[in-house]
Amino acid sequence: MKDTEDLEAKRKRLRFRSWHRGIREMDLLVGSFADSRLAELDAEQLSRYEELLLESDPDLYAWMTGRAEPPEELNHDVMQMMRQFEYKPQLD
Repeated sequence: MKDTEDLEAKRKRLRFRSWHRGIREMDLLVGSFADSRLAELDAEQLSRYEELLLESDPDLYAWMTGRAEPPEELNHDVMQMMRQFEYKPQLD
């Protein structure tokens, strides 16, 4: 039970960080990805996602949109999920 609670706390922290990147476009792109996919990531994938959040917004944007290839060490399953993610704005 403790591990599950720890993972949920980590997911909440990562979701917050995803929505507070500093550049509105990245908040929307990364935050929307977090909302749709964080619940299905296991502990190791969450750690890889957290590592990606340390990267600069311009780099992460370029990798997610396919404008540039991520470095080999960051081109893992989570990065591929982010690259395949299709942002769809919600119209209120």
